[in-house]
Amino acid sequence: MGKKIEAAKLIADKLRGKSYLSYVEIANITGYHPKYILKLKKEILEGEINFEHGNKNREPVNKISQKEKDYIINLYKRSNVSVRKFCKFYNRRSYSCIYNILKEAELIDNDISK
Repeated sequence: MGKKIEAAKLIADKLRGKSYLSYVEIANITGYHPKYILKLKKEILEGEINFEHGNKNREPVNKISQKEKDYIINLYKRSNVSVRKFCKFYNRRSYSCIYNILKEAELIDNDISK
């Protein structure tokens, strides 16, 4: 996020007349594309610039619930099949998702061949 703050500072200095750098030079200094520098300029002029990502501190939409985790763990405990066969049977989550849940619950070890 440091580059965006630096770019905003350079753009603001240019708008106040304190700097004679062109927008292309600002783009070269910060590593951004010149079109993005112009977008930042527009945000500064409208007072809408934001230095924090919009999805910060939000729960992911596809996050698995604790209820479903418990269901998977209990279902796997009652089965006698491998993790791969269990994943094909469950068929709602990916292999890696189920594997990580079972590994976290210490139902399987690091042996992938199980």
